[in-house]
Amino acid sequence: MATRSIIETLPEECVSEILSHTSPPDACRFSMLSSTLRSAANSDMLWRSFLPSDYSDIISRALNPLFLNSSSSFKDLFKALCNPLLLDGGTMIFKLDKSSGKKSYILSARELSITWSSDPLYWTWKPMRESRFQEVAELRTVSWLQIQGKIRTQILTPNMLYSVYLIMNVSHRGYGLDSAPSEVSSTVANNVMHTKKVYLWNKNEKNMCEKYTLFRGFHRDVARETLIIQDQINPGPLKRDDGWMEIEVGEFFCDGEIDEEVKVSVMEVGYQLKGGLIVEGIEVRPKQV
Repeated sequence: MATRSIIETLPEECVSEILSHTSPPDACRFSMLSSTLRSAANSDMLWRSFLPSDYSDIISRALNPLFLNSSSSFKDLFKALCNPLLLDGGTMIFKLDKSSGKKSYILSARELSITWSSDPLYWTWKPMRESRFQEVAELRTVSWLQIQGKIRTQILTPNMLYSVYLIMNVSHRGYGLDSAPSEVSSTVANNVMHTKKVYLWNKNEKNMCEKYTLFRGFHRDVARETLIIQDQINPGPLKRDDGWMEIEVGEFFCDGEIDEEVKVSVMEVGYQLKGGLIVEGIEVRPKQV
C-alpha cells in the first residue's frame, strides 16, 4: 500500500487554501502530482480566488457573452478571461494574465483624447482588419500632436507595478514622425510619475544615439530652437507579437488603497509636420520585472 504524503491527508478545503497563495500555473502542476490532490487543485474554491473580486461586473460589461455553460467551473471562467474580452460597447479590452491572474486593459483610440481627431482634415477614423476594435485613428497631417488617456486605479490589480504603452503603427504614407521626438508621461493624482522623450518612428531603424541634431520648431508667433542630445532620447517603437508596435509611455504603482486617476500623455515637442501615424489605443498591463 502506497504511503500518502502529509498534504494528501489534509481536507480539500485546506489544500485549496494553501494553493490560493501560489499561482495558476503552480496549481495546474500540483494537480498532476496525484489523483487525491487533483480535486483540490481544480476546485472552484481555489480558482475563484485567482479571479478578480469584480469579475461579475467585468462579465456584465462584455460586448459578447462568454461561451460557458451551467457545468462550467471557475477554472473554465479563469481560462476564458485570459483571452481578450471586449467591454463597454467594444471601446475597451480586458484580459487576465494567465500566469498571475493580474488585470490588464487596452483603451481604444475612441476612449482617448486626441487633439483635432474630430476634424477630417487632420485625422481619419476607419476600420482595420488587424485591429481588435471597430475603428482606429489615422493621422493625415498635423504640426502639433497630443494624445491623452486616463484610467482609474480601482479597476486594476492592487499592489502591482503597471506599465503603459501606446499601441500604434505607421502607414505607407508615414512622414515626419522620425524628425522630432515626442514627450511621453504618466501622472497619478496629478503627480508626475514618469516622463521621457521618444521617437514615434524609426524609419531607417538605425542607432540614433551617436549624433546630435538641431530641431527648430515654430508654433504661432513663437520660434523655438532646441538642441537635443540623441543619447538622452529613448529609441522608437518596438514590434509586438500581434503585428502592432508599441511605445512605453510610463509606469506607476497601484497600491489599491485609494482610487486615483492615472493620466498618460504623448505630445510632440518639435512642431514638425507629420502624418501616417495609426493609433489603436493605449494598453495598461503589469510590468514584467
